[in-house]
Amino acid sequence: MDPNCRDWMSALPEELWDIPLTNLAIPGSHDAMSYCLDINSPLVPSESDFFRLLDQFFYCFTRPSIFKWATTQDKSIEEQLSKGIRFFDLRIAHKPCDPSKDLYFTHVIYTHLTVLETLSIVATWLDSHPKEIVILACSHFEGMDDSLHCSFIHSLKKLFGPKLCPRKESVPTLRSLWASGHQVILSYEFEIAARHQELWPAFPYWWANKRTAQGVIDYQDWNKEMGRPEGFFVCGLNLTADRSFITMNPKQSLRTLTFSNWDCLRTWLEEQTPGSDPESLNIIAGDFVGPLPLCPLVIKLNQKLLQRKAV
Repeated sequence: MDPNCRDWMSALPEELWDIPLTNLAIPGSHDAMSYCLDINSPLVPSESDFFRLLDQFFYCFTRPSIFKWATTQDKSIEEQLSKGIRFFDLRIAHKPCDPSKDLYFTHVIYTHLTVLETLSIVATWLDSHPKEIVILACSHFEGMDDSLHCSFIHSLKKLFGPKLCPRKESVPTLRSLWASGHQVILSYEFEIAARHQELWPAFPYWWANKRTAQGVIDYQDWNKEMGRPEGFFVCGLNLTADRSFITMNPKQSLRTLTFSNWDCLRTWLEEQTPGSDPESLNIIAGDFVGPLPLCPLVIKLNQKLLQRKAV
């Protein structure tokens, strides 16, 4: 873990403390909890009937493939925090036929860790790093009814308490968050969020759905030409392989695909700029944020804001 990124927000120059968080470059983790997928768990219900049938009869072949293509991270949530990640893409679900209210993270299959025990780790880490701010993007919510949503939201409020930054008209800055003691911006991708001031709406995620670095870059450049959203938004540098590619390349994995495309993505990333301009970026998320130097590269982009102020 790089100690220079563990408290990078509190280490930013004072000139950046009053800039809205939507104008800072913030490193993010795509499918942040896939490092603890349970290879023996059931498939999520949204998978196609054909795929579920295939998995039922050819389990010994499908499961290793699912596991290596669904795994996008290899570091724990605490390690990702200490690496400098401040945005977490969290896909949440309730297992079918589970009588408990336990929720898990998903990416094709479910995780070993439950949602609340994981978020308790985040809350404890924040206690030790009082000037670091995290953005938690909760989404998908497969298998959850209104009762489970209400129970989960109640647990979130109880867990984070005064750390939760309420939804506001003005976008918070580091200085305003430090003054209020707020450390968590919690995005909730469900209409029930509107009833709770502690919850923020879903943030746009620019997902390229491309297998190559150039495909991702072309998609992101097109989005930049359209102009950035006004609030928080995510530029995803994660690659996506379709099932035909996976079938034709049995020795590949998402990890090998990501690493083989990294140099091209890195070159593009280093050219980006945060800020309020139409082509500026905000949250930049990727896969395998532990072994790849996404965090220091994204954090370094904030130096360009200082250069602008100096002009």
